[in-house]
Amino acid sequence: MSWFLSKIVYQIICGEGNHTPQFDEQLRLIEADDETTAFAKAQTIGELEQEMFFNQQQKLVQWKFINVSELYKISALIDGAELYSRVQESDNAGLYIELVHKKAAHIRSNITHRFLELF
Repeated sequence: MSWFLSKIVYQIICGEGNHTPQFDEQLRLIEADDETTAFAKAQTIGELEQEMFFNQQQKLVQWKFINVSELYKISALIDGAELYSRVQESDNAGLYIELVHKKAAHIRSNITHRFLELF
């Protein structure tokens, strides 16, 4: 058996869909004998995890499975190994860097919070 990294893509549709299109790209680990089986398993996960619910404004929200857009075989689990890379272009480098720092601070504060809960 081998491990694969798959990207499963969902479209998020709220109400009639009269909003900026939104897509959720999820990276998932898949264990399979080969690439064909891994792809099929990732598609099955995507299909099974589609959902529909009503939000607080009673608008229907749909997470619609689009497809598996990427699949990579992980050759070895090595500390620090690169699993995924994406080049992001931004009109405002400063805002992008600020967002990255805010996300890191959020992760750091949650780790500290969980650590303090242990005491």
